[in-house]
Amino acid sequence: IGLCRTEHMFFGEDRILAVRRMILAADEAGRRAALDRILPMQREDFVGILRAMAGFPVTIRLLDPPLHEFLPQGEAEIAEVANALGIDGAEIRRRLDALHEFNPMLGHRGVRLAISFPEIYEVQTRAILEAACELTSEGVSVLPEIMIPLVGIEEELRRLREQVTAVAEAVIAERGVRPEYLIGTMIELPRACIVADLIAEHADFFSFGTNDLTQTTFGLSRDDAGRFLSDYLDTQVLSVDPFVEIDTEGVGGLVRIAAERGRGAKPGLKLGICGEHGGDPASVGFFHRSGLDYVSCSPYRVPIARLAAAQAAVAAG
Repeated sequence: IGLCRTEHMFFGEDRILAVRRMILAADEAGRRAALDRILPMQREDFVGILRAMAGFPVTIRLLDPPLHEFLPQGEAEIAEVANALGIDGAEIRRRLDALHEFNPMLGHRGVRLAISFPEIYEVQTRAILEAACELTSEGVSVLPEIMIPLVGIEEELRRLREQVTAVAEAVIAERGVRPEYLIGTMIELPRACIVADLIAEHADFFSFGTNDLTQTTFGLSRDDAGRFLSDYLDTQVLSVDPFVEIDTEGVGGLVRIAAERGRGAKPGLKLGICGEHGGDPASVGFFHRSGLDYVSCSPYRVPIARLAAAQAAVAAG
């Protein structure tokens, strides 16, 4: 599994209330109390995923979206949640206002959340390692790859690796078994590509998030581009849609820079991509030529990606 999005697990009917309780908590103690309710649910999710994968790598991205995405929006939903949590609806509205961002994609999300609220990633890491230890003690092979999203500053990853490792090693000491695990990052910002040698010092792997890397390199919102991108394609300002086929000169150039600098600092650094480009034949060929180890994509694109990867390998001799 090239990308396991943990936020999807938070939207389950049995856990979204606990997530909202965590976001609305007034202090760290309140957040931790709410997260303690989420821990066993996440652990069971990871037990199921890791058991099914039976030793194949599972790249687990820790929480990425901004927190406001988990809160109720309409008045009816706000009233319902306020009643369920036993709080005033006005408090939810105040929290929504406080979390409002003009550009959430470049706002308080990913690793930035973990810098502000380290307890979120601590609990997720504990859930992953408890699941891995449980299965290891049963004789089931596991390989979780813990991925920190939106890293653009090497110090972000240094701190988060230290934090994740501390939690992981604590769980291993408690359980008395040592599953293998990796810690890496998603490369989706131009700065991360440029300073990949510095980031690589704290990473076991890079996974290029080419959807967001395309957005941040072009300064182009994928959600809004549909309004005018057809004009660019019709008039040949662009020859291909960069969200479908990788822009080899710009975005691809950054991928090459990051691959070269990352492996220059850490030979053997595992490199892959996740995103829709992983299922595009032309893009897969480019990634193969750039020295990446794997591509991942939506399940329905996997047959295309496998064929394209084989063709790229044959073409390379």
